[in-house]
Amino acid sequence: MLLAEYLYAISIGNVPLAFVLSLLMWGLVYQGYNAVYPSFFPELFPPRSRVSGMAIAGNFGIFLTAMLPALFAWVSPPHSANIPIKVASICFGLCFLVAVSAWSGRETYRLRVEDLGNPNAVPLPKEEYERLRAKSIADAV
Repeated sequence: MLLAEYLYAISIGNVPLAFVLSLLMWGLVYQGYNAVYPSFFPELFPPRSRVSGMAIAGNFGIFLTAMLPALFAWVSPPHSANIPIKVASICFGLCFLVAVSAWSGRETYRLRVEDLGNPNAVPLPKEEYERLRAKSIADAV
């Protein structure tokens, strides 16, 4: 919804409102992404291919995202009706797809590092996990 208001503020030429809404989008919404991806994405790949998997997936995502302005211009060319709604609807659809993808991602809590990316890996029992965690913390100190 924030994106629709931002695009509306641009379309009516309200620069102060567009500025405030862009700060809200970048300062709040984007930071939610920055808070999650450093821990979520690496755990989707086994250690041996983690860097390559992150690089390929990240760059492919940036490539697709860079094509969005062309898609927006094609779907709603200048001076067409309901431009903010059309663009916001596409963004909502993409966000929904991403949310479903993230929701369906495997939980990696209590998995060994070498088991990350293995769909058949079994989490450690809680007691074993807590013992190994306490040992690694004690060894670090």
